[in-house]
Amino acid sequence: MDKPENIRNIAIAAHVDHGKTTLTDNLLAGAGMISQDTAGEQLAMDTEEDEQERGITIDAANVSMTHEYEGQNHLINLIDTPGHVDFGGDVTRAMRAVDGALVVVDAVEGAMPQTETVLRQALREGVKPTLFINKVDRLISELQEGPQEMQERLLSVIHDVNELIRGMTEEMDDIEDDWTVGVEDGTVGFGSALYKWGVSMPSMQRTGMDFGDIIDLERADKRQELHERTPLSDVVLDMVCEHFPNPLDAQPRRIPRIWRGDADSDVAESMQLVDEDGELVLMVTDIGIDPHAGEIAAGRVFSGTIEKGEELYVSGTAGKNRVQSVGIYMGGEREEVERVPAGNIAAVTGLKDAIAGSTVSSIEMTPFESIEHISEPVITKSVEARNMDDLPKLIETLQQVAKEDPTIQIEINEETGEHLISGQGELHLEVIGQRIERNQGIPINTGEPIVVFRESPQEASGEVEGVSPNRHNKFYITVEPLSDDIVDEIQLGNISMDMPELERREALQEAGMDKDTSQNVEHIHGTNILIDDTKGIQHLNETMELVVEGLEEALDDGPLAAEPVSGALVRLHDAKLHEDTIHRGPAQVIPAVREAVHRALIDGEIRLLEPIQDVRIDVPSEHMGAASGEIQGRRGRVDDMYQEGDLMVIEGIAPVEEMIGFSSDIRSATEGRASWNTENAGFRVLADNLQPEIIEEIRERKGMKLELPPSVDYI
Repeated sequence: MDKPENIRNIAIAAHVDHGKTTLTDNLLAGAGMISQDTAGEQLAMDTEEDEQERGITIDAANVSMTHEYEGQNHLINLIDTPGHVDFGGDVTRAMRAVDGALVVVDAVEGAMPQTETVLRQALREGVKPTLFINKVDRLISELQEGPQEMQERLLSVIHDVNELIRGMTEEMDDIEDDWTVGVEDGTVGFGSALYKWGVSMPSMQRTGMDFGDIIDLERADKRQELHERTPLSDVVLDMVCEHFPNPLDAQPRRIPRIWRGDADSDVAESMQLVDEDGELVLMVTDIGIDPHAGEIAAGRVFSGTIEKGEELYVSGTAGKNRVQSVGIYMGGEREEVERVPAGNIAAVTGLKDAIAGSTVSSIEMTPFESIEHISEPVITKSVEARNMDDLPKLIETLQQVAKEDPTIQIEINEETGEHLISGQGELHLEVIGQRIERNQGIPINTGEPIVVFRESPQEASGEVEGVSPNRHNKFYITVEPLSDDIVDEIQLGNISMDMPELERREALQEAGMDKDTSQNVEHIHGTNILIDDTKGIQHLNETMELVVEGLEEALDDGPLAAEPVSGALVRLHDAKLHEDTIHRGPAQVIPAVREAVHRALIDGEIRLLEPIQDVRIDVPSEHMGAASGEIQGRRGRVDDMYQEGDLMVIEGIAPVEEMIGFSSDIRSATEGRASWNTENAGFRVLADNLQPEIIEEIRERKGMKLELPPSVDYI
């Protein structure tokens, strides 16, 4: 742990069911941490009961192991991440803690949608990829391919992955080397995690085995001999030691990417040098609960050394937290140690104010960039405790859930006792619900899943006057739609109010905003921007805070169905304010601005947007009609159909609302022979003929008046 040149921090990432956790088992067995006989079936990193039952990884799990490479002992800190799209937040957070990502791809299925997503998450954090092609045994035994066909298939998988890497690294100025993977340079490995064998170009040169030998042994069912002659764990761990950067190489490149503080400061220098004697800097990437020790914050130590008893600052909170214990993860177990120096991944108790994404340090400093999650919550469920006595405990548990998983949003309504949880998909919410019941012992009732809509203006509005209740203050406002490019940049965190003004102005202009507008940005709320186009108005400075508050209220609850507004550019053209502070307080300004924004949105032809998903179904050709019918019958559209091997692939999009219950329907339509996956694809305008009906449904559910404001004339 004290030799950063011998440390490798890596994550294993892949599409769901491509074999990440099985591969991790092999590595643990190779490092002598679990028995060789049960590796691949034990799934040691799926420590929760529900993960073992469902056979999928839900939480990212950390483990540290050692491996001898070229006569040197190396410490490998590994994070096994989930592959299911609903738990993508765990992957994003894991990437912040590591320097290398081992991307696993199924040899038969090839690069899938989630492979692309995890690669993008890794590269955005400046994490270097290598590739392991798993399930090669299926090409030999199931598809009966010869050496020539096999090589062609494997090369096409490598080509697809490299296309993705090339496309994503083109715009990254800080990556000078070529990060594409290749067989010759040893950044690609092949093998079978289930049967525990693996090969790469360097290992073939070392053991003298080639693909012909492997095919012969695999066909003769001599898998044990294959495992003994070329064990998977050696091949992969050698690749990790040789091709992934150690913290000394990685931190100088990664720090400017994830931290926007003063590059000449002492802290910046000690983070780039991985200085264990410098000031302590820890970035928390994961919060877990241990029934005995309480809350455990796991994260990467970028500088300094963390020890028990230290008093540390947590970004965004007052006062200090005292470290109660320091440890490292060994799968489900946590081993306590005296100290953890820079370049390692530590597990710390006592940081009660920390959440996933906090910066913890021994001095007050600029925090790291917030971790940007690619998708936003699209589905909501209401949760209530069956027994009123459990209510306080349920509220506490929900707050804890939000702390552990920032991709979940919790809304607690104290008046009605109804609590809303919003997440990435049906499975995400189902798992959270189960865990509240099982781990906390609170019986709960959950409502039907509700889809989260958005509201957005479709064209520019005329100027609208908003008058305060006492008639003494007036605001003149227009609204227009923001371009998709600007909305995307805000969502990716490339444009925000935390940036230096000049940088923000340039980013907005690059995304297509004109120069004058970009100079007057007053506030960004969600994916909406407020522009102050006023000139020299008295008292506006001190009133601006209230204007922003009124704007936020108006945008959080849009005029159609009180759903959040997105993609609106709101301009304040002029304002008339009362001389006397007492007559332009919150009770006057907030309602005036709120009303003006709502009326301008209605004038800008505001419409409901619904969340949509990309759908991909792989199915035998005789069931193709039934499978495509399932998409079309859900207001979806089929964009492409093509043959891949002996299966037909259907690609299309469909609304999230119609996809509820899709899994059981597609199984029965295709006699259980289809495999599919969905990925959130943002929002699109809901068809005009459905607008009135859905708006009315939402208003009724929220207990609002059913009649719309009189000026909404298109319904």
